[in-house]
Amino acid sequence: MASWVLSQCGIKPLPRFYPKPTTSFSSNPTPTLRFNPPTTPPSSRNGSLARTRNWALNVATPLTTLKSPSEEEHTKRFDPGAPPPFNLADIRAAIPKHCWVKNPWRSMSYVARDVAVVFGLAAVAAYFNSWLLWPLYWFAQGTMFWALFVLGHDCGHGSFSNDQRLNSVAGHLLHSSILVPYHGWRISHRTHHQNHGHVENDESWHPLPESIYKNLEKTTQIFRFTLPFPMLAYPFYLWSRSPGKKGSHYDPDSDLFLPKEKKDVLTSTACWTAMAALLVCLNFVIGPIQMLKLYGIPYWIFVMWLDFVTYLHHHGHEDKLPWYRGKAWSYLRGGLTTLDRDYGWINNIHHDIGTHVIHHLFPQIPHYHLVEATEAAKPVLGEYYREPKNSGPLPLHLLGSLVKSMKQDHFVSDIGDVVYYEADPKLNGQRS
Repeated sequence: MASWVLSQCGIKPLPRFYPKPTTSFSSNPTPTLRFNPPTTPPSSRNGSLARTRNWALNVATPLTTLKSPSEEEHTKRFDPGAPPPFNLADIRAAIPKHCWVKNPWRSMSYVARDVAVVFGLAAVAAYFNSWLLWPLYWFAQGTMFWALFVLGHDCGHGSFSNDQRLNSVAGHLLHSSILVPYHGWRISHRTHHQNHGHVENDESWHPLPESIYKNLEKTTQIFRFTLPFPMLAYPFYLWSRSPGKKGSHYDPDSDLFLPKEKKDVLTSTACWTAMAALLVCLNFVIGPIQMLKLYGIPYWIFVMWLDFVTYLHHHGHEDKLPWYRGKAWSYLRGGLTTLDRDYGWINNIHHDIGTHVIHHLFPQIPHYHLVEATEAAKPVLGEYYREPKNSGPLPLHLLGSLVKSMKQDHFVSDIGDVVYYEADPKLNGQRS
C-alpha cells in the first residue's frame, strides 16, 4: 500500500523486504516502519543524490486482515431456507394501495378479448382448412385456452371482482369450456396456496417423500418423471389427484372438500358434464376429425401449457430450494420458494401469470397489477426474490430448466423439517 502511495507521488517504488512475514494482527499489532539506508556510496551511483537514496518505505503489513461485521455478512452464502428478516405485513405495506383494487369491467374486457380471439381463430382455421395453417392454429388456440384458464383461475381467487356471483358465473363459463370443474379445482387450488412448500400438505406439484417414491410402481415413476408424460398430467390429476393422495375433483364426497362445499362441487361437475355432452354432439354435427382439429388438439396444447407453467413456478431453479415440514413451515416461507418466470410474448397473452411470487403470497391482487406490485416488493424481498431470466419471443430457454429438473428433482428425505430434492440415479438413464 505504501509503495502504491509513493508511486502516485511520482516516486518509483522499490521491492519490499520483510524479515519475517506477519500473518495476523495478534503476532504484530503495530506496523514496523523502517528506512533502508543506501549501501553504495553516492560516487559509484553516477547520479544525483536523489537517485542514490532508497526512498522506498518498507511497511510490515499483515497478510490477512479481520473483516468488519458487514463484510462478513456479505460474504456468507445466502440460505434460502432461513427465516426471512421481514413478514407479510412488510411486503404488503410496500405494495401501492391501488394494486389491490379489482375492476370488474377491466376483468370482463379481458374475457371479451380472449373469447373473441378463440372464436376468430376457430373460424379462420375452419374456413381455410389447410394443413399449412393447422399447426399454427393448434399452438395459438391451445395458448388461448390456457389464457381462458388463467382468467377462470382469477375468478377462483376472487381477484376477478368483489362480486362472488360474477366470479362464479364467469369462472364456470371459462373453465367448463375447457373441461375444468370450476369449484372442484378452485377448492383444491386454495389448498395449494394455503400449504405451498409443505411436503405433506401441499396439493399439487409437491415433492414425494422418499418412502412413497420408492414404493411407486415403475410405470408410475416413468409417467411422473419422464417427458413428455408429466406435461399431460392435468386431466388425470383432476380425476385421481397426485400419488400418495386420494379423491377426485368431480366427487363431492372426496376428502378434498368440506361437507358445506358439496353443492358447489355438484354444480361444477354438472357444468363439466354439460360441456362434455356438447362436444359429443358436435362430433356428430361436424365430424370427429374436424372436432379433433378444432378442439381436441388445442385442448392438449392447453394441458401442456398448464403443466409446463405450473411446474416451473415451483421447481427447476438453478439453486436448490427448500421444502418444509412441521414448525419450520410457514405461509410466508413456503410462498417465497415460488418462482417468477419470463415467457416473452406469452406474458401478456396469459395475463402475466409468470409473475408468480407476489400472486402466491397475495392471490387477491388482480393479474393486471402483479408486475407493478412485484417491482414495489422487490426491495423488501431482497435475495428471497429470484429474478427470472429474460426470455426471447418464446420461452424456449425454460425447456432446459424443465429437462434438468425432471432428471434431478425426484423425492425428498423422510426425515427433517427443511429438506431438498434428491435424484434417483436409476431413473432417466443416470448411474449411481
